[in-house]
Amino acid sequence: MSASSDHDRHIPVLIDEVLDALAINPGEVHVDGTFGAGGYSSAMAAKGAKVFAFDRDPDAIREGQALADANGIILIAGEFSRMEALLAERGVTSVAGVTLDIGVSSMQLDRPERGFSFQSDGPLDMTMSQSGMNAADFLNTAAEQEIADVLYLYGEEPRSRRVAKAIVEARPLERTAQLASIVRRALGHKPHDKKDPATRTFQAIRIHVNRELEELERGLEAAEAILEEGGRLAVVTFHSLEDRIVKQFLRKRSGGEGGGSRHLPEKKAGDAPTFEKPAKAVRPGEAELSRNPRARSATLRSAIRTSAPVSPRSVRP
Repeated sequence: MSASSDHDRHIPVLIDEVLDALAINPGEVHVDGTFGAGGYSSAMAAKGAKVFAFDRDPDAIREGQALADANGIILIAGEFSRMEALLAERGVTSVAGVTLDIGVSSMQLDRPERGFSFQSDGPLDMTMSQSGMNAADFLNTAAEQEIADVLYLYGEEPRSRRVAKAIVEARPLERTAQLASIVRRALGHKPHDKKDPATRTFQAIRIHVNRELEELERGLEAAEAILEEGGRLAVVTFHSLEDRIVKQFLRKRSGGEGGGSRHLPEKKAGDAPTFEKPAKAVRPGEAELSRNPRARSATLRSAIRTSAPVSPRSVRP
């Protein structure tokens, strides 16, 4: 892979639109909850922000430290859902902006040894933190019904039961190519099909193993708690499950309709809105898509924090 194409893989998606939403004033404190290759953090720092960046991937922390040091970025190992506590440890109790770029990073997808992609064979890992239950652990020990539920809920796989049955019959599974082959056989994949049927299964398992949707929901709450009056929230998502969570959260917190979820408590009647009405969702234009195909499914949602206090939240385990 050439240097130029390597750079293309790590172009921050909707970066101009994110910076517009953040409206950074020099000297403000901002949070990048998903450091990755450092694209957003570097752009924020270039605008004069003091940036605290989080990532739960040890590779991102280790490989990003030099970039962070060169740009005055404070890099913190940990989940963005814990930003409130981790920043408090550093004496920071409020910030002017929070940015989240949700999902798997190009760096993770491009490394076969991480097991996120079926484009190249690798171990069935998929853990962002490189710890805890991995994809192989889940697939080799979970009940068939649980696997089917995960594929249906997180991958929106309509034939989840058929795939789960094939997985259980083929156990033990150890490699990404092995899993992809099992899914393709179960679903009758044809080489000319536009989308590889293994895509939905890989997405679902990755989301489950990393508890990504719960992390997003908790991260939104953490951002709500730490943003100062007038603070800006910008969230970039890449598929409908993530976008739906962000959309519902902002609708509910800005006084609109919207039910709760397992993790986001209902807002009580009479609670003042903690966010102003969200800006219209932004998607990439043709110019960005031509230079950065990864942006194809991206959606940016943003909103401004009001002065209203945060309602008491449910106790976290």
